[in-house]
Amino acid sequence: MPKVGGVGSDKNADNDVNCWQKPEDMKYTRPVSVCDDTASDLAGEIVAGMSAASLVFTENEEYSRSLVDAAEKLFNLATRQDPSHKPGLYTANGNCGVQAQDFYNSSSYKDELVWGGIWLFFATGNSTYLKYATDNFYSAEDEELFKDKGIFYWNNKQTANSILLTRIRFFIDPGYPYEEALSTNRTDLTMCSYLSNKQFSMTEGGLILQKPDSASLQYAATASFLSKLYSDYLELLRRNRGTCNTADFSLEMLRGFSMSQVDYILGNNPLKMSYMVAYGDHYPNQVHHRAASIPVGKWHSCAEGNQFLKSKEKNPNVLVGAMVGGPDKKDIFLDERDKPKFTEPSISSNAGLVAALVALHNSPSESSDIYDNLGIDKLGIFQNVHLI
Repeated sequence: MPKVGGVGSDKNADNDVNCWQKPEDMKYTRPVSVCDDTASDLAGEIVAGMSAASLVFTENEEYSRSLVDAAEKLFNLATRQDPSHKPGLYTANGNCGVQAQDFYNSSSYKDELVWGGIWLFFATGNSTYLKYATDNFYSAEDEELFKDKGIFYWNNKQTANSILLTRIRFFIDPGYPYEEALSTNRTDLTMCSYLSNKQFSMTEGGLILQKPDSASLQYAATASFLSKLYSDYLELLRRNRGTCNTADFSLEMLRGFSMSQVDYILGNNPLKMSYMVAYGDHYPNQVHHRAASIPVGKWHSCAEGNQFLKSKEKNPNVLVGAMVGGPDKKDIFLDERDKPKFTEPSISSNAGLVAALVALHNSPSESSDIYDNLGIDKLGIFQNVHLI
């Protein structure tokens, strides 16, 4: 069963990389990148997404069930054991189809399959999926890039995997044979890494630097989300502290860190710049985004589009709500369209910011299982889990 790995190619003369055009103006060929059965990293992501969505749409039973059915079929395909089959071989090595772009090669497929297995467990209650996730957790950890430890982003789900497994340990604790993988040690170490400045440094303005040479805000957003989420776990257990090796941390420290990162993104930084477009009075005006930067109403060729990429004028179309790449390690930000490290938004980075904002949102609830100031429903995610 072939899988679509992406659309577009960097092999043509005119392509998504060197053409600056509005999507509706594109006339060049954008071939589909087709992966074979071994594109297991893509499969794991899709499985996780469909499984999570099935929990959201439980009131639409038919649709929710169809999501679970599709997720199970895809997961079984991606994890099948055949002597001639190595899950994830092609995508892990960047050879997903002859037309595939080389921009987003996954460094491993195992973390995505563990990710998919955990979410399938939540969606179905079938402990087979939990067993797969716990059996393969440390194998996925062995393949995790050292530079990615503690970071949650498109290429590394292992940090989030540990948070989800900790959630299972804390609130339903299935016991044997899952104890080792459900240990909270890694999660506690991750929290300490956010707070100690030993693994990750901070800018003078207070932004965590998980990948100092990359667009910084996407990683700060997911760190904010995970730290707030874990503090909610602890509060639901009526705990006010956590520990890791010789250090410890309080709920206030986790929440203070979480809020500080979102505050920085929204304008509490040395430049007083909101890095969310159209939020506040001072935000990026030259966002690295084709449709936002090109006036509507007239078709422009690939070559003609470059004038808008290089223009020093504000974007004519405001990309409301988009978070850009952000400042460098010295809190310096260049609002220049042709410097994507600073001004480019992405779906994956904005997803992390949305998660952080939801987690930090304070709202009262009538349910005894949802506490004020918490962004978490204690048992809702386990609605399909009935362990004996």
